[in-house]
Amino acid sequence: MSARSKGTIQITAAAKAGISERSGRRIENGNISQGDKPIRHWRTRKDHFKGVWENEVVPMLEQNAALQPLTLFEHFAGKYPEKFQRSKLRTFQRKVKKWKALNGSGKEVMFLQEKTPGRMGLSDFTKLKKVTITINGEPLNHLLYHFRLIYSGWCHVKVVLGGESFAALSEGLQDAFWRLGGVPTEHRTDSLSAAFKNLTKDAKEDVTKRYEELFNHYGLIPTRNNRGKGHENGGVESPHGHLKNRIHQALLLRNSVDFESVSAYQRWLDIIVRDINARNADKVAEERKYLKELPLQRTVDYTEKVVGVSTTSTILVKRVIYTVPSRLIGEKLRLHIYHDKIEAYLGTTYVITLPRKFSPDNNRRTRCVDYRHVIGSLERKPQAFRYSQLRDDLLPSDTYRFIWERLDQTLDPRAACKTIVGILSLANRTDRETELGDYILEKMMNNHIPALHELQNKFNKKEEVIPEINMMAVSGEDYNILLSSHSSTFVEDC
Repeated sequence: MSARSKGTIQITAAAKAGISERSGRRIENGNISQGDKPIRHWRTRKDHFKGVWENEVVPMLEQNAALQPLTLFEHFAGKYPEKFQRSKLRTFQRKVKKWKALNGSGKEVMFLQEKTPGRMGLSDFTKLKKVTITINGEPLNHLLYHFRLIYSGWCHVKVVLGGESFAALSEGLQDAFWRLGGVPTEHRTDSLSAAFKNLTKDAKEDVTKRYEELFNHYGLIPTRNNRGKGHENGGVESPHGHLKNRIHQALLLRNSVDFESVSAYQRWLDIIVRDINARNADKVAEERKYLKELPLQRTVDYTEKVVGVSTTSTILVKRVIYTVPSRLIGEKLRLHIYHDKIEAYLGTTYVITLPRKFSPDNNRRTRCVDYRHVIGSLERKPQAFRYSQLRDDLLPSDTYRFIWERLDQTLDPRAACKTIVGILSLANRTDRETELGDYILEKMMNNHIPALHELQNKFNKKEEVIPEINMMAVSGEDYNILLSSHSSTFVEDC
């Protein structure tokens, strides 16, 4: 009113007083509301759903309260189009919501838990969705294993190749324990349905047994949340988002999503996790006092399988064909299958480590072929190369695939096969695969196909680099000093 008395317009005066223009106009007209005015509980607008609501909608809700407002609205819009117009949807939704609040069944209650130091650790797998990590330009299909202590927030992250599995859980969990330096009392995971997916009954029983042995080894109490109840594992589910946000921000600062190797990517993640744990250093130090001691050593973090080596010098592991050295044909190998590698043993003797490869889907086989394993046999029968089922896989890179295409186009079939096999044999024998491939490619780009003997003469012997040694002349006086010191020592000993 003071502003109005000075000539200020209604809308400006109301804004200065912090009220609406309508309230200002009502006050100016003397219609000032009374504080003891009764609360209105009657309708001021027509009920568009009268009759239908009491007679049809409510009985349906009483029979099945899970029906959603939109479902009901669209159902009755077909029967009563004049009442259930699209503009009345929001009014109908509020009406159903109020009915469920007054008459519906009780909703699930979240019970906040006390956080006790040293009591619980949690594990889960997560995936980066907003960014694609690459290794030397190739997309890396991977998950992140995430372990976290519920009290202090101490965490550990490990790159997992492939999907969820017992091996990935076991290796990631044990890495976390040994890095932490202790073991909590309990450990919680989700239902682990992904880890048991596509397993036979015997395989599921075997994984279950290994799961129990793992936790018995560390004296842990294993617990799982109910299927579909992710909030029961909320102590790690929620921090997933914070972790991935930190990773995304760190990638922006790095200005690249490409790494030279998986181990380089893991080391980079370790730095991020180290900084997260440093922020909680006080609580981590407090919680470490309550952790149980580690056992004397780790337990197995792999699954085992016994396979036979076929006459093609291959083994089949989880729908992936791997080549092994041909000397193992006919033998039985015991495999230790990790999430990122396979270790093969003949009896108890270690034989070879193979990189783990995964099928793009569970219905199609894939291959992991190393020409070095079979090159000896291929040298004796090079013509087998042309129609071999493994032909394209035997060529170690795009460079060698280009070389084969050019040889096949230029030379006669027998010479082409003999030359490419000879090149692969030379690459294996000299351990100069990349250098040899680049040299041949350069020559071919200049319309010259080097002969096999030319390549052998150039690459068979590695260039020896003779180190330059600086010789220092020694004067005769130095020898006199040395002899005199030994002579005095001899006299003293006598």
